[in-house]
This record gives sequence, structure tokens and C-alpha cells, in this order.
Amino acid sequence: MLLRIRRGGEKGAEKLLDLVFPRRCPVCDDAVRPSGALICPECAKKIRFVREPYCMKCGKPLEQAQKEYCHDCTERKHYYGKGLALFEYNSVAASIYRFKYRGRREYAEFYGQCLAECLGDRIREWGPDALVPVPIHRSKMYSRGYNQAELIANALGKRIHIPVRNVVERCRNTLPQKELDERERQNNLKKAFKFRQNDVKLNTIVIIDDIYTTGSTIDAVALELREAGGAGDAGIYYVALAIGKGL
Repeated sequence: MLLRIRRGGEKGAEKLLDLVFPRRCPVCDDAVRPSGALICPECAKKIRFVREPYCMKCGKPLEQAQKEYCHDCTERKHYYGKGLALFEYNSVAASIYRFKYRGRREYAEFYGQCLAECLGDRIREWGPDALVPVPIHRSKMYSRGYNQAELIANALGKRIHIPVRNVVERCRNTLPQKELDERERQNNLKKAFKFRQNDVKLNTIVIIDDIYTTGSTIDAVALELREAGGAGDAGIYYVALAIGKGL
């Protein structure tokens, strides 16, 4: 599938731009070859997709096929109905790091195309009214210049024809989740998000983020949506670009 991923409908100006400023491969970060592709064919083979068996709640790959849920999902309540992820995190960790912190916004087109091709049908089965990207604080938006989750949501939404709605804002500049343990993660996100007034009624929502680890961020956003009178947990789903393994 990945070997067929190319940019569609290139015009003359876009082809010229590609020659002057070639698109970078999301795996090796060199100029993509052949020109017009979104990833180098050899690099495509290095990415690992989430395969069955995986947790029926959060979507984490499971080591034991007879299990239905990962250890985390049997021990704690989540505020979303179901989630899916595309890549095994370890295979794309360096790619996502450059995407978030090194300005590689162009990777979003590759990510969105992969999500649409692999998970698009399942997302549409949920019947979402909107994709809702996990927001970042305005200070990070100022320094980084973009919200990586929003770029992913936009790239996916235009391909599966589902609108993106920024109905949640991050009102506290929280610590990086990767530096905290599970309890600290949950406390770190308390009252971190706020629902924005929205004239469009959203009954079913898909939250979009780049990485799913313990689910604390997704839960915090989902809880805010529920308490603001939005969809209940049965109408809140999530999709992440990458995810770690479950037990």
C-alpha cells in the first residue's frame, strides 16, 4: 500500500517547487525518491502497522491473542468509547519527533494518506460529525507555529470528507506527559482543556492525536467534551497516529 502513495494532481508549478524544495521522506528525512511520492519505497518497508491482536478498547497491540483488552483498559475507566491507532510507535518515533519539533509539517500528508487508506472505512462506520484535534497551549503554538494533531486531522479529514472542528482549547500549559508517571499524568491534565462554544451540534466525535500512551490526554479531552454537554462516551472515539504495545 505504501509503495503506491503519491501526491495526486501535481501541476507544473508544484513539480517545479518539488525540484527546488524536494519533499522529505518521513522515515529517512532525505529527499523523497521517486519525485512525487510521499515516502521512499525502501523506507516504507521499515514502518510497522498495528495488527491484530489488539485491545478492543484502546487499540494497543497485544502479545496474547486470547485477550480482548490490554491490562490498562481492564484496570481503569476511559471516557471514550473506542480507539484506533495506525503505527507501532517504535517504528515511527524519530519521524514523529521531527514532525513535532523540527518543522517537518510536510509529513502530515503522508500520515493523513495512510490513516485514510488504512482506517478511513472504520472511522466512517462510527458516523462522526467531526474530527477534533487535541489542542496545544498558545505558548507552544507561538514557538512551534502549528499544532501537529491539527495537521494530521486536516490531512485525514479532507481525504475522508469529515470536517475538522477546533472545539476544545488548552487553557493550561502542562508539563510534557512523557516525563511523568501515570498518576502525575492525570493530575497534570486536570482542568487543562476547555470546551469552546460551538453552534454546530456534534453527537459523535473522533479525537485526533499523534501518540497514544496511557490515554490520559484523550481521556481529559473526552471528559471535557462530555461535561460540556457534548457527546457521551459512547459517541466519543479517538484515532492516533502511533501507539505503544499493551500487555
